[in-house]
Amino acid sequence: MSLIRRIDLRDADRASVDYRAVLPRAEFDVEAAAHVVAPIIEDVRTRGVEAVLELTERFDGVRLDDIVVPAEAMQTALAELAPAVRAGLDESIRRLRLTCEHDLEEDTTIEVAPGAVVTHRSVPVDRVGLYVPGGTAPLVSTVVMNVVPAQVAGVGSLALATPPQAATGLPDPTVLAACALLGVEEVYAVGGAQAIAMLAHGAGPCRRVDMVIGPGNLYVTAAKRLLRGLVGIDSEAGPSEIAVLADDSAEPAFVAADLMTEAEHGGTSASLLVTDSEALIDDVEAQLEKQLAATRHGDRIAEALAGPQSAAVLVADVEQGVDVINAYASEHVEIQTRDAADVAARVRNAGAIFIGPWSPVAVGDYCAGSNHVLPTGGCACHSSGLSVKSFLKAVHVVDYTRAALADVADHVVALAEAEDLPGHGAGVSARFAR
Repeated sequence: MSLIRRIDLRDADRASVDYRAVLPRAEFDVEAAAHVVAPIIEDVRTRGVEAVLELTERFDGVRLDDIVVPAEAMQTALAELAPAVRAGLDESIRRLRLTCEHDLEEDTTIEVAPGAVVTHRSVPVDRVGLYVPGGTAPLVSTVVMNVVPAQVAGVGSLALATPPQAATGLPDPTVLAACALLGVEEVYAVGGAQAIAMLAHGAGPCRRVDMVIGPGNLYVTAAKRLLRGLVGIDSEAGPSEIAVLADDSAEPAFVAADLMTEAEHGGTSASLLVTDSEALIDDVEAQLEKQLAATRHGDRIAEALAGPQSAAVLVADVEQGVDVINAYASEHVEIQTRDAADVAARVRNAGAIFIGPWSPVAVGDYCAGSNHVLPTGGCACHSSGLSVKSFLKAVHVVDYTRAALADVADHVVALAEAEDLPGHGAGVSARFAR
C-alpha cells in the first residue's frame, strides 16, 4: 500500500488545466477559528493582564503570578545550553545577520525637476511583538529568524511571547537561551491567541506593539487576522509545506528525507513530489518506508504523507513540472533535476527555492542564511518571506522650492478640478494669490 497518493497529470490539457484544483491543501479554516478567538481577544482588551493569567491557566494548565520572564531565568538558560546547540545558534545568527545586512537600503533622493526633490526614506517600525510557538516542538530557530531581521532593520523595541511549560511555569529553556543570546530582554510566558491579543492591545507590563509577527497554530493565526489593522502582521502562517521537482537523476533517499522534513511538523503538513519518472516515485516510496521505520516521529510524518494535502504528481516532462510548481506556490521548493539552477530560474512562485542535492530544505530551516518564515497556503504567488523589509516603512519626503511649486501649480489645479476637489487646488494656488 502506498504511503503517499499518486496523481497522474501526463495527459492533462496544459492550456486549460487548473493545477491548483487537483492539488488541494489541508483544511485550515481560519474563519471558523475566529469565532472562538474573538471572545478571548475582547477579554484581554477589557481586563488586561488578569484575563491573560486566567486564559493561560485555562488553556496551558499553568497558574502564573507574573507573565514576565525574569532576566535571571534567561541567563541561566544560556549558561546551561548545550555547547553544540550554542554553536549552532551562533552560526545561524551570523549567517542570517550577514544576509539581512545586505537587504538594507540607503535613502534615495530624486530631483524630479529643478528645485523639486523627493527622498525615499526607509523607517523601521517602532515596536514589534514576536510570537514563538511551543506546541509540537519548541521552535528555537524561529527566535533567530524573527529577531535578527528586526534588529538589523533598526526596530527599537522588541517584546517576545512564548508559552510557559507546566513543570516550571517558564517557557522552553532553549528558547530563553536564544533570547539571551540575541539580547531580547522583554519576554512573556504567554502563548496562544491570548498572547497575540496581549501584544496588540497591551496588558499589564506589556505595552502594545505596532506589529505582530511569528507563526502559530490555527487560533494564533485567527487572532492575527482579527487584529490586523490595529497592528501590522507578517502573514497568516498555515501548515508547513514542501514541493520537490525531480527527474530520474535525483537521489531517492534525499528526496524521501526532504519530504519527511516538513511532514515532521504535523499531520496537516504537505509534502509534494513532482516528477516525470515513475521509477523515481517507486524508489522514493521504498525509501520513505525505510526511513520512517528509523525516525523518532514516524507516526505524525506518516499521517502527513498520507493526508490529502500530500501527493506524488506524475508529469509528462520537467517543463510541465515547473508549471505545477508555479501553480502550487509552495512555502519551500526543491529542484533536484539535471541543470537544476536553470530549472529553478523558471520558478516564479515559491517562498524559498533550494537548488540541487546539496541544498536541502533543512539547511534553510536553520543555517542557510535565508529566513524560514515563509508564505504558506499558496500565498507565495503574491507574498514574500520575512526579511529586513518586513520591518521597514517607506516614507516619501517632499521638498519643493517656490519656483518648483510654481512650475507645477497649474497641473495640480487642473487635476483637482477634474476630481471636483477645488480645495486641493487652492492648497497650491493660495500660495501665489498675492
